[in-house]
Amino acid sequence: MGDRLRLAVGVMGNASSLLLFTAPILTFSTVIRKKSTEEFSCFPYIISLLNCLIYSWYGMPIVSYRWENFPLVTINGLGVLLEVSFIIIYIWFATARSKMKVAAMLVPVILLFCTTAIISAFVFHDHHHRKVFVGTIGLVAAVTMYGSPLVVVRKVIRTKSVKYMPFYLSLFSFISSLLWMIYGLLSHDWFIASPNIAATPLGLLQLIRRSALRHFWKFHFIGQ
Repeated sequence: MGDRLRLAVGVMGNASSLLLFTAPILTFSTVIRKKSTEEFSCFPYIISLLNCLIYSWYGMPIVSYRWENFPLVTINGLGVLLEVSFIIIYIWFATARSKMKVAAMLVPVILLFCTTAIISAFVFHDHHHRKVFVGTIGLVAAVTMYGSPLVVVRKVIRTKSVKYMPFYLSLFSFISSLLWMIYGLLSHDWFIASPNIAATPLGLLQLIRRSALRHFWKFHFIGQ
C-alpha cells in the first residue's frame, strides 16, 4: 500500500512538474511574437535548469539505489530539454547586454553540475554518501528555483504589471512543491522532502503577493 501510494504521488508530482516546466511556453510565445525579451528575466529558467540537472543525476542508479527514484529522472530529464529550449529562445531575442548576463549565470551553473557529477561518481564510493552530497546541492538548487519568481517582485512593483510574475508559474510551483514534499516524506528521503517543505510556503507566498499587488493596483486606479 505504501509503495503504491508513493508511486501515485510520484506520478501526480510528475504531472504537476510537467505543468510547471511548460508554463513558460506562454511567456516565450510572446517573446517570439514580439521578437523581444522585454524585461523578462532569464534567472528562473537557468536555476530551473540547474535543479533539473541535479535531480536527474540524483535519481540515477549511480547515486540512488537502483531505480528507487525513477520518477525524478523522467520528469527532470524532460525539464532539462524544456529549460534549454527556453534559454536558447531567450538568448536569440535578447540584447547583447542581456546575452552577457545570461552567459555569466549559465557558465557557473554548468560547471557546478559537472563538478557535482564528477565528485559524486569518483570521490564517493557508496550510495549513502553520494545521495548526501548530491542531495545537499539539490536542496539549495530546488529552494532557489521555487523562490526565483520572487526576484522579479521589484520589477513588478516598478512596472505596475504582474505579467513579469506569471500566475500559472506561481500556481504550478506551489502544487509541484507540495506533491514532491509528500513524495519525499513517503520515501523517507529528506533530500527530496526538505527543499519542498521550504518551497511550499514560498509558492504560496508568490500567489498571495501576486494577488495582493494585482488587487492593490486595481483599487488604486479605480480610486483615481
